[in-house]
Amino acid sequence: MTTFLTDFFLVYFIALNGVYLLLNALSTLSLWRINQLREIKDLPHAQTMLEPPISVLVPAYNEEATIAATVRSVLQLTYPEFEIIVINDGSRDDTLGVLQREFGLLPFPEAYRVQLPTETVRGIYRSTLHPQLRVIDKHNGGKADSLNAGINASRYPLFCGVDADSILQRNSLQQVVQPFLRDADMIATGGTVRAANGCEVRDGHLVRVGLPSNPLALFQVIEYLRAFLFGRLGWSAVNGVLIISGAFGLFKKEAVIEAGGYRRNTIGEDMELIVRLHRHMRERGRRYRIEYVPDPVCWTEVPEDLRTLRNQRVRWQRGLSESLGSHWPLMFSRRGGWPGWVAYPYMLLFEWLGPVFEFGGYVFFLYAFLAGLISWQAFAVFMFLAIGMGVLLSASSLMLEEISFHLYPRKRHLATLALFVLLENLGYRQLNAWWRLVGLIQWVRQKEHQWGAMKRKGSWQSGRPKE
Repeated sequence: MTTFLTDFFLVYFIALNGVYLLLNALSTLSLWRINQLREIKDLPHAQTMLEPPISVLVPAYNEEATIAATVRSVLQLTYPEFEIIVINDGSRDDTLGVLQREFGLLPFPEAYRVQLPTETVRGIYRSTLHPQLRVIDKHNGGKADSLNAGINASRYPLFCGVDADSILQRNSLQQVVQPFLRDADMIATGGTVRAANGCEVRDGHLVRVGLPSNPLALFQVIEYLRAFLFGRLGWSAVNGVLIISGAFGLFKKEAVIEAGGYRRNTIGEDMELIVRLHRHMRERGRRYRIEYVPDPVCWTEVPEDLRTLRNQRVRWQRGLSESLGSHWPLMFSRRGGWPGWVAYPYMLLFEWLGPVFEFGGYVFFLYAFLAGLISWQAFAVFMFLAIGMGVLLSASSLMLEEISFHLYPRKRHLATLALFVLLENLGYRQLNAWWRLVGLIQWVRQKEHQWGAMKRKGSWQSGRPKE
């Protein structure tokens, strides 16, 4: 039995790292192509005025600390035509009051076409200072319900979902819409999400990129680099993206309404929608593309305390479980293509069941080595696969970031990130595996989970640098 488990865990970790290396290679090739075009894109050029108008949807629940900065960041976007719809989802704090004071809101009677069912809308407001800004006040129904309400109120063919604690770069919409201009079959695109902790934002403008001093936030900086720069970019090359972050995604409204909008009874509404779009389009034999675009950046606040971070990761794992569990027919379906035959099995084996095998592997090898059941050579091979390859993959993501984007300008920033690339695999990654395992167990048991509130410090928008 010991030999079987040893071989099983070693083969699993070899396969896992092999897939990661393949995704890394695909990402490197994609970034090379993107860099070839970047010099042309960076040349001065006027707006073509052919860009489709976009509705920016900002669901907000108890976001009084960050909502004003988020709206200002959207207002300063350099895009020909867009509207902003903030959806106040029955906030218990002063979110609506902050919006009224900061942007001069007044009640505005208008036709509200219900294409997707939502909780009751209590009122609609329009800004007297910014004509493109509207606010929907509704009963609490969750983020998915808020987005559906925003879709109902939107006027334009594309909509962009943005989290209420996020800051967009000025050219974000211009970048994320590019695939729609290039390909008529495009139905969704997503940009890069990075940690805003340690940065400085003034009046909705990102004025300085920095690193947080909080160790948990620094670990997440590395995580986000790895998840986006070689995870989603690699899958994008084969139309296999199964996740577009709810913090920043652009969608074809017609396709989303046709698929039923955001599902309100799920935790991971962003991933569930993407998986459902894949399944919906493939079952009908329709041509489509879903793409990740690395250039547009959305900066968001990440947790800085263990309890909030744990709740977030448990929620993510439960959301992943619900998204995959709701769409089993996509896997190995006749028209499944890359999403059904490759991406879905990967997510199932390495992301959904990953915490079982990863945490189980650590426990088994540590026990077997201390009990003398396996040789030190076998233990060393496992540690190399589990920790050494993790360091290598995180380091390669940092290298791709430095070569392609160079967002962290100071040498000490790179030195700090390099240090946390090493430290991440010496406890933090294992802790994450445990939290993900808890989320999986909760999903299996259908146990109700209390998420708790995300603690917002907002120091990145105070005007006081946080190194």
